[in-house]
Amino acid sequence: MNRYRTYIAAVLVLCVLVGIGLFSSRFVLYLTMRVMILSIFAMGYNILFGRTGLLSFGHAAFYAVGAYGTALCSMHLHTHPLLVILAGAAAAALFAVIIGFFCVRHTEIYFAMLTLAFGMLVFSLMWNWRTVTGGDDGLSGIVRGSISLGFFAIPIMKDSQYYFFVLFCFAVSVLLIHRIYQSPFGLILAGIRENHIRTEFAGLGVKRYRLAAFVVSGTFAGLAGSLGLLLESNVTPFAAHWSHSAEPVLVSLMGGLETFSGPIVGSVLFVVLRELIERFTHNWMLWFGLILLAIIMGFRGGVVGATSVLLKRFSERP
Repeated sequence: MNRYRTYIAAVLVLCVLVGIGLFSSRFVLYLTMRVMILSIFAMGYNILFGRTGLLSFGHAAFYAVGAYGTALCSMHLHTHPLLVILAGAAAAALFAVIIGFFCVRHTEIYFAMLTLAFGMLVFSLMWNWRTVTGGDDGLSGIVRGSISLGFFAIPIMKDSQYYFFVLFCFAVSVLLIHRIYQSPFGLILAGIRENHIRTEFAGLGVKRYRLAAFVVSGTFAGLAGSLGLLLESNVTPFAAHWSHSAEPVLVSLMGGLETFSGPIVGSVLFVVLRELIERFTHNWMLWFGLILLAIIMGFRGGVVGATSVLLKRFSERP
């Protein structure tokens, strides 16, 4: 019964997103694309944090590597848009393999500090390597070309056109991550989170599974960075800053750390609340922080987790 409810909810959400793409204004399209891109970033991050129990403070590095990889391929190779996006995700995956090889040997605060150090190393590299990354100016003027599929081409130049491409990537990412959660690989990651010593005694290579989770998570971060670059048409080194790494952490905590839909709900809350508060006050960071604290501390298990508990209590009442 719960599975059918999940399918119905997914279909309803998809219908709403398609309706937004067909009938909404340009500003609403832009906000919705930001929500979907942040959701991809946060869902991928939650494979590492929520599923495996590893807190990373340097995940923005993979977002930035994906964005810069896509930008450089688009500027110098002038190749197919799908290929430049895949190139950005592949570059992020490669960096995740290198960084993860050193980080997954440690746990808890040591892992978090190592990821933070590597993340700021990537930020410093992008800031100082001006001949390649543009330095503090970044790279700008990235043009979205048409997606050629042989006999016809799909234009994505306009935001109304690009929206459906982002929606397609979002839907595919949700399906893939859901499949990862339900697979034996995802169950082993959950076992590592609960008790990595018992998992290792069962004959499973904990470090190898942690590295695999790290790479998968970094790949989705790179995909989000590629899509974010094409949305904004520019990227700066601050995409790799540690403060940007805090976004998926906050989003996961707001929505629900150990829930599948938590990062999606958290992304909606994060983007919408920030946009509303910025309209009413210049001190938006103060009020935004207070609201985030109220949500995280007031909703145990995040919004999705707390709502699930309440619905379960009501359903058990006679």
